[in-house]
Amino acid sequence: MKNLFPYFLLIFPMFLFHSCSQTYTDKSGTEKGKPVAYSDTYKPHQFTLDNRREKIMKLAPQIRKMAEEFMEERHIPGIAYGIVIDDELVLASATGLLNLEDSVPATTKSAFRIASMTKSFTAMAILKLRDEGLLNLNDPVVAYIPEMLETQYLTSDSPPATIENLMTMTAGFPEDNPWGDRQLDEPDQMLIDLINEGIAFSNPPSYTFEYSNTGYAMLGLIISHVSGVPYQQYIKENILEPLGMNHTYWEFEDIGKENLAIGYRWEDDQWKLEPMLHDGSYGAMGGLITTIEDFSKYVSFHLSAWPPRSTPDDGPVKRSTLREMHTPQYPSLYSNAQDFEGEPCPMLSGYGYGLGIIRDCNGFTMVSHGGALPGFGSNYGFFPDYGIGIMAFGNLTYTRPFDRDAWIKLIFQDEELQPRTLPVSDILVERKDQIVDMIQHWDPEVEKNILADNFYLDRSRDHRMKEIKDILEKAGAIEGVDEISPENQLRGGFDLRTENGTITIFFTLSPEKDPKIQALYVSFGEKKQEEN
Repeated sequence: MKNLFPYFLLIFPMFLFHSCSQTYTDKSGTEKGKPVAYSDTYKPHQFTLDNRREKIMKLAPQIRKMAEEFMEERHIPGIAYGIVIDDELVLASATGLLNLEDSVPATTKSAFRIASMTKSFTAMAILKLRDEGLLNLNDPVVAYIPEMLETQYLTSDSPPATIENLMTMTAGFPEDNPWGDRQLDEPDQMLIDLINEGIAFSNPPSYTFEYSNTGYAMLGLIISHVSGVPYQQYIKENILEPLGMNHTYWEFEDIGKENLAIGYRWEDDQWKLEPMLHDGSYGAMGGLITTIEDFSKYVSFHLSAWPPRSTPDDGPVKRSTLREMHTPQYPSLYSNAQDFEGEPCPMLSGYGYGLGIIRDCNGFTMVSHGGALPGFGSNYGFFPDYGIGIMAFGNLTYTRPFDRDAWIKLIFQDEELQPRTLPVSDILVERKDQIVDMIQHWDPEVEKNILADNFYLDRSRDHRMKEIKDILEKAGAIEGVDEISPENQLRGGFDLRTENGTITIFFTLSPEKDPKIQALYVSFGEKKQEEN
């Protein structure tokens, strides 16, 4: 695929571092108790040809070589990496050492600190509490952290910081890398004292995005307050254990020496030990320690949110809640972004709930986050339209653990993997056939049954008939009707292949129970004359 995806690392670096029915719950968490009615004809996106596993397994030697070269180039002691397809870790390996002193080799069972990749776990916990009706995202932070009562904002028109502000990095706190990294093992009282003494603001709340570890540490306090158990315990019991992540930890002392990755920095042409930080008040921003095998289960859970569908929904949080996490807030447009070929390809990027989201000019979407602490660097990205996730961990201070751009280019562009596509809905097929009949015969009874009441009010029947009849006369005999390309359940287009060219038809249906044609666009393109 040409023009597939821009260079993420150049323009969004912060994320590299760091049933038939169900009960409806609204944004405030209020359970309505009424089953949701849904269509039994909806067809979710699906793969036309699913050769993802075959193609990715073929790449194993090349990906290992890339990992080894990257490790050597960046002086990373050890790297573990993996690729997930749907609910399976299909490719996983490691290279180098997780402990230089004892020459312990890195494996896919090696436990690395993943730093800011922890943030999405925190966000998921907040949303779970929201879904259960225990908090509201637009609640002011002071309702849960009373020490915020005397907070001094920058302006008199500043709104109080809310839980959602903390989740989306829009509370107005200053970017606090690398200061926040060194607060990981501080006790809760340190965070309370910081708030009591007054947090410095760089912006008014709800004004703009600015990356804040402190905001996520505060979310940890809120989770503890609302749930009645320590933050770490809540994450373990409500997310890690339900997902079977039994080798994910908060405290490095709980991990055997044969599996614990030790952190290093590269300085003076040699590796130097970094202090291993205990878990503490800032754990909610970056405290988790996990393995490739365990983390793959978390990636699979996120991938399970796509596409929307009517199948059992029994994860730690609902699929719709996961998709909410994947939705960018306060997005920014990078109009000068380029693709892998150096061609212009504008990109939209934003921060969701504990996750970064990037969508390029071709609609290619990646959800991702990175993590970095003294001694460690980690990163993962997953691609909802493809059901694929990639991840890598390394034990070097603030490192990039892999060349993610190169991996993306190799997997998606070079191998030309195709995303899921939306099947055509039954109503679009029915209306398509009726449109073809209508524009040829103009039977008033047919028109009455398929056209919405606005159709001839927007443009008279005589004018529409004349325009389309002129096109049909110019086009000549109809030789074939192509399949519909749907945009969604109620909008799509198709071509009529004719003697003299192609008639292109695009139509949209109304929101009525029996959707009717509210807009119809017909155009003609002549065949190109063949050169002698």
